[in-house]
Amino acid sequence: MIMKQLNAQDAQFLYIETGNNLTHVMGVNIFDPSTAPGGKVRFKDIIEHIEGRLIYSPVFKRRLLRLPLDFDHPYWVEDEFFDVEHHMFHSRLPEPGDWRQLCIHLARHFSRPMDMNRPLWDMYVIEGLDRIKGIPKGSYAIATRVHHAAIDGASAMHFFSALSDRDPEGTPAIDLEPFTEELGESPSTIDVLNRAVISNIQSPVKMASTLLKFSPAIFDTLRRSFGAEASKGKKVPETRFNQAVSPHKMFEGTRFSLKDLKRIKDSVEGSTINDVVLAICSGALHTYLDHHGELPADPLVAIAPVNARSRGSDAEIPGNNISAMSVALPTNITDPLERLHTIRDTTRQTKAAKTGISARLMTDLSKHVPAATMAGVARIVAGGRFTSKLCNLFVSNVPGPQQPLYMNGAKMLHSYGMAPLADGMGLFIATPSYNGEMTFSIISAREIMPDIEYFRECIDASFKELLGAVT
Repeated sequence: MIMKQLNAQDAQFLYIETGNNLTHVMGVNIFDPSTAPGGKVRFKDIIEHIEGRLIYSPVFKRRLLRLPLDFDHPYWVEDEFFDVEHHMFHSRLPEPGDWRQLCIHLARHFSRPMDMNRPLWDMYVIEGLDRIKGIPKGSYAIATRVHHAAIDGASAMHFFSALSDRDPEGTPAIDLEPFTEELGESPSTIDVLNRAVISNIQSPVKMASTLLKFSPAIFDTLRRSFGAEASKGKKVPETRFNQAVSPHKMFEGTRFSLKDLKRIKDSVEGSTINDVVLAICSGALHTYLDHHGELPADPLVAIAPVNARSRGSDAEIPGNNISAMSVALPTNITDPLERLHTIRDTTRQTKAAKTGISARLMTDLSKHVPAATMAGVARIVAGGRFTSKLCNLFVSNVPGPQQPLYMNGAKMLHSYGMAPLADGMGLFIATPSYNGEMTFSIISAREIMPDIEYFRECIDASFKELLGAVT
């Protein structure tokens, strides 16, 4: 019998979860059924489609087996009571059925805890989008939640692609092979305890070995982080985003053409699409905070997740393999092009200083931290004691497929994403791309950003300002 245990990086998303800060992600896709046979898709059809794709990902049917007091990392086990219909829900927007109502609907669903006794995913089909500008009548949205313990950005793209088709006839979007690994019944208490004892005994020995192996690199990393950086006087300013986060999440979104974003990128030599994203966010934050009389003199600091998977090799493997880098956003600069130049130079330096050893080292170390210790530390961090000193916000850019996708014959029009917040980090901007466009998905809390629609307008204005400066 195979015993499949969560690794340290996957498990940390369970340990840091609190009642106010849930650690699932949610993809939001809007579909036009006019391309489907008969021009209509029923909820029953969607259930049947998902049921036909269950064999292509282990995420669908596996639930958690968590140990008392988190004595060791949890295990994945097959859900003996799995029923696909208990993971799928259906509703219609209330009047007036506009974009704002959809945002409210999505935020409320995202704010609800997942059932941790079942496989960690669900789907919510939302109809009644007829009054949303630019959306064809009869369209519907599908909001798919998956716990972050089960997937990261790269494996999420594979998970969603496995559900999608490349044409209305139902040809799978990617080459699919059935996932044949079976876990069997839940491991016995004796087996789990024996493994936990061995793991906790070995952890200090393995950690010491890792520290010795990387000691020169650790010293160099610390010198760069706390020596050279400190001498420059850099710090994370206090903002409205660095406070405790309530359970009442907010959502807004806007979208731009990738062609326009590439035009901006090409105007500044050496810049990337990610640099353009950060520059747009910087401009929006400058306008928003200045409007409220809260613009700090120091640049805001963003954490940007980095995919640590080798290119094209293991995206289909569930779980997490990510690192992160911190980037100073030039929110204290008013000129849009100067902001982009500054971002380009900053990300170049950050990547040169942080990539490679930092990600490898922290991943290697986290493997050997006892589960109970990691769980305790994670709860302290989740309490916000350190988060506010690390950053002001998260910005995540996950590239997606650049050709039309379908499900049940319905064409996918737009793709948005929602991600977790944390105490001391009350703003997340996710920017997934799909079929020639990129969406900016804004996630915050009601008390932190009650005027989230205005912040979306700030992002729109920042994009137009930057595009106008290069054309």
